[in-house]
Amino acid sequence: MGPRKPADDEYIDVDDSYDANQDEDTGKAGYSWEEEYKRSWDVLQEDSEGRLSSAVAHLQQQRKRRRLLKDTAIIQRGIIRHLFLIIDLSEAMNEKDLRPSRVELTLNYAQQFVIEYFDQNPISQLGIIVTRDGIAEKLTELSGNPTDHIKALKTKKNTETSGEPSLQNALQLARAGMMGVPTHGSKEILLIFGALTTCDPNDVHDTIDLLQKEMVRVNVVGLAAEVQICRALSKATKGSYGVILNEAHYKDLLFEAVPPPAVAPNKNTSNLVTMGFPRRQTEEHATFCVCHSKLTTGGYICPRCRSKVCDIPSDCDVCGLTLVSSPHLARSYHHLFPVDNFDEIRNSTRSSNCFSCIIPLDKTEGNSQVHFQCPKCKQAFCVDCDIFIHEVLHNCPGCWSTNSQKKTPL
Repeated sequence: MGPRKPADDEYIDVDDSYDANQDEDTGKAGYSWEEEYKRSWDVLQEDSEGRLSSAVAHLQQQRKRRRLLKDTAIIQRGIIRHLFLIIDLSEAMNEKDLRPSRVELTLNYAQQFVIEYFDQNPISQLGIIVTRDGIAEKLTELSGNPTDHIKALKTKKNTETSGEPSLQNALQLARAGMMGVPTHGSKEILLIFGALTTCDPNDVHDTIDLLQKEMVRVNVVGLAAEVQICRALSKATKGSYGVILNEAHYKDLLFEAVPPPAVAPNKNTSNLVTMGFPRRQTEEHATFCVCHSKLTTGGYICPRCRSKVCDIPSDCDVCGLTLVSSPHLARSYHHLFPVDNFDEIRNSTRSSNCFSCIIPLDKTEGNSQVHFQCPKCKQAFCVDCDIFIHEVLHNCPGCWSTNSQKKTPL
């Protein structure tokens, strides 16, 4: 077999074959394959009882905490999001390289993604599109009700695989579904693509240009290998593109789309959004709702036009007012002011307890237990409380306790 011919857009650097580390004896750089191999399985160490459960749990906690270590700078984010989840249901999704199969694992992760998406973005909307047999089908419209989306994903008829996917038809259908999105709402597409080909009726680059012009961000998760058109799509729309390594990496790439992305400030968009905070009312006689035109005895009354809607958050179909509740707005607000990453403390000689759960953080079995410290209030927390604070609570208990003590009159 002869040498591989490089592509037109590929550059080869002859210095890339050398390692950056210098050899201690000769002082010259060595090849990367001459390095000593790493025994990754030596990381697992047995405990005093000869079990590996504690080591495995520690590795899982480290992997989960790496997902928390993100940029905590205060930047502008679009908390009112409109996202279409596009799922590839072609024949390629029947492969067994992911357990139990690509399609079953994808549907399972998609249901978890819907729950986590609305938990972190309660005033946002989501829709689901599937592509197979060269066409695209919209399973659910853009809405803020996670129950409808999960029900559609659990329906076996909606999740049957066949034929080839159509990337252009799916993108066009998602683009048409976001035509009425207001200027203060962000437009996003999350594509789960398992095939290596796409069956498109026209030039897909024309659709990419339209998405770029309308500022629609497209994030792609590849299940097989890197596809050039997916790379061009994500690069043109300023999205992300990643190819999975295993089941755990698949979930990490998918859940990276849960937090709202940073948006570039635009002078043409308004900074103030009119919202209504309706109260739920129960009526003696059933009346029609404006969202489904069904007779119901309970619902939320729009404070502007007095129309009744079934669920919030949503937009009033009569006057167009955005209807939310104050808890939903407060849960979306934490993305704008995230909790700072806690500092990791090792080999501490100070004996103390976790500020949240009061478990001791002192030395155990000759090894200092790792704990974390808030950079502002200097309170110590265990690893479980650190994950809970950043994923669920979104507030530091030590900082809140300090602020409340300062405001309490003597």
